[in-house]
Amino acid sequence: MEIANPEQAAAWNGNEGEHWTENADHHDRAARRHWQRFLDAGLISAPDAVLDIGCGTGQSTRDAARIAKQGSVLGVDLSAVMLDRAREQSKAVGLANVSYVQGDAQVYPFDEKAFDIAMSRFGAMFFNDPVQAFTNVGQAVRPGGRLALLAWRELARNEWLMAVREALAVGRELPMPPPDAPTPFALADPERVRAILSAAGYDDVGFEPVDEPIDFGSDADDAFAFVSNIGIVEGLTQDLDDAGRERALDGLRQTVVAHETADGVLFGTSAWLSTARRSA
Repeated sequence: MEIANPEQAAAWNGNEGEHWTENADHHDRAARRHWQRFLDAGLISAPDAVLDIGCGTGQSTRDAARIAKQGSVLGVDLSAVMLDRAREQSKAVGLANVSYVQGDAQVYPFDEKAFDIAMSRFGAMFFNDPVQAFTNVGQAVRPGGRLALLAWRELARNEWLMAVREALAVGRELPMPPPDAPTPFALADPERVRAILSAAGYDDVGFEPVDEPIDFGSDADDAFAFVSNIGIVEGLTQDLDDAGRERALDGLRQTVVAHETADGVLFGTSAWLSTARRSA
């Protein structure tokens, strides 16, 4: 398997991928309101051939397959363990128009002009060369075909991560993610995204804000057990000593408790539903 993103491949084939697989239901619950907005946009139709970029454990792939009843859906991801879960789930629900492949979408040799739409649910922000990646994906999309991406807007608009960072800072000044680095916020700036997609062969680029709460769990205990082990928390606490980490996690628990509601533990978020059309 050719890899253009070795750091991402190591993470998703390691602890990050294992955590996502073990907590797939939690991760799907967290983003369910955003994903429903994507589905409600009507971007997929019954005869479509769909490419799902960064499909993870496959909920987005399976939902797309239920819409594209006369078509098919291919999910691609770096993580072998997540794809194993995706295949198991697709088989369990009897979806015959779904397949999965392990690969790096930046360089994977997709069949040319094979898809009507390429999509991603928060899985396309981590390319180290986004122009190359979206060019490669675009070659797999027929002329006039579509691209649709859910991706986070800038960090300052996303309470879910700002609150987590504040809770874990324990007196430290935490660095801000560089805007052009492969992070969750790499596709936050519309002008940067327009430039990337234009260079990669797309036009009619548009952005719809998706400002829905993220749901970390049914109650504070459920949410803390989940959030305290996600990759971002691991990364922000790894340099702390035992006492510092205990203080940081206590702060995180207090933040989680403060966001408990009758509908779950909810934090504010802001994302884009970015769409484009493959140039003829």
